[in-house]
Amino acid sequence: MPKPTKGPRLGGGPAHERLLLANLAASLFTHKSIQTTEAKAKRLRPIAERLVTFAKRGDLHARRRVLAVIKDKAVVHELFTQIAPLVAEREGGYTRIIKTGYRKGDNAPMAVIELVLEPVAPKVKKAKPAAAPAEQTKAEEAEVVETEAVETEAAEAPAEETEAAEAEAPAEEEAE
Repeated sequence: MPKPTKGPRLGGGPAHERLLLANLAASLFTHKSIQTTEAKAKRLRPIAERLVTFAKRGDLHARRRVLAVIKDKAVVHELFTQIAPLVAEREGGYTRIIKTGYRKGDNAPMAVIELVLEPVAPKVKKAKPAAAPAEQTKAEEAEVVETEAVETEAAEAPAEETEAAEAEAPAEEEAE
């Protein structure tokens, strides 16, 4: 007897489950957003993410692997030509699940699963300063402090010279 998959069982046998998830993935790529039960959305997410990753590769082997899951060539073409370029910069997390409440008939928890097609804002990575650059920074700070001290002395020196010149000028006038 084959070992059952992890997570909630979606009814029927393994082949039925595989077909059901393939059809959900095809609908997701066609409509960009679908409403289904939470259990199906959670089971669909890893499959859809894997298929988008294959589409980002874009080679023939990747296309054939996607065609092994989704039998509709039009959907696969749309995935490779329209969706993959939109998520090319994204490193993962191509889908989003939003819980929407409970279904009226059987009170099943419902969710919307959608593709995340917004452009990604790249994170700015802060480089950790190495030991050598830190020493250079300290040396640069010391130079700046020395330069400021010299500038301060230079600014004070002309003031002292002017005061001394003013003191000498009245002395010379009195001598005359």
